[in-house]
Amino acid sequence: MQKSTQEYEEALEAVIEILRQQARMGARPIPYGDLSRELARRGHHVPPHEGSMPYLLEDASVQESPDGSLPLLSALVVLKDTGWPSTGFFKLARRAPYGRQGDDVVLWTREIEKLAEHYAAS
Repeated sequence: MQKSTQEYEEALEAVIEILRQQARMGARPIPYGDLSRELARRGHHVPPHEGSMPYLLEDASVQESPDGSLPLLSALVVLKDTGWPSTGFFKLARRAPYGRQGDDVVLWTREIEKLAEHYAAS
């Protein structure tokens, strides 16, 4: 699946919808494998740890918050073994325009809290 294709855009919309739903349910994290299975259930075959998944997660956050003012949806996707996001999330969160501060624990905890707050109100 390549970026800028209809297949990619449809998978991206599905990722955003799934993550928004997770955020509305109290910002409960979802493991990569569960996200991959939910995408497959919706007709999008995206392996959990390779291929398009990292791009879809980054693009979901960028599309939802292009100026960095809203919490990053990709904070919800975690590694099954650790319960933490991958390093890609932290790199995205620290770069412009997001510029999130703090060590990994503080940064991720704040992002999850902001997601729960923002989506509870929407």
